[in-house]
Amino acid sequence: MSSITRLDCGKRLSEATIHNGTVYLAGQVPEVTAKEGKDMKAQAAEVLKCIDDLLTRAGTDKSRILMAQVYVTDLSEFADFNTEWDAWVAPGAAPARATVQVPKLADPAWKLEIVVTAALP
Repeated sequence: MSSITRLDCGKRLSEATIHNGTVYLAGQVPEVTAKEGKDMKAQAAEVLKCIDDLLTRAGTDKSRILMAQVYVTDLSEFADFNTEWDAWVAPGAAPARATVQVPKLADPAWKLEIVVTAALP
């Protein structure tokens, strides 16, 4: 049986779970910029940095992302999100991605949440 590794395992969730060569991230949200009332671009930049940091800790990087699921509360801000995403995504390694508008997230100040699955090298 292959092992399971959990990063930042808490009572309710782990920020990342690693199993059988795959890294599964929990939904990443803009904890700091949301409290500061920042816009979609700032919140997206914070979330993408969190993803980078977790993937590094797991032993991989954004060039190995297999799938991203993006939840946004307002599709009128989709272009602002895509500006940050396009600057961040690894050239030639854009993952499969779904983007869905949701009526609200767990914190009303959050404009987005991103869930990522990546491969280990």
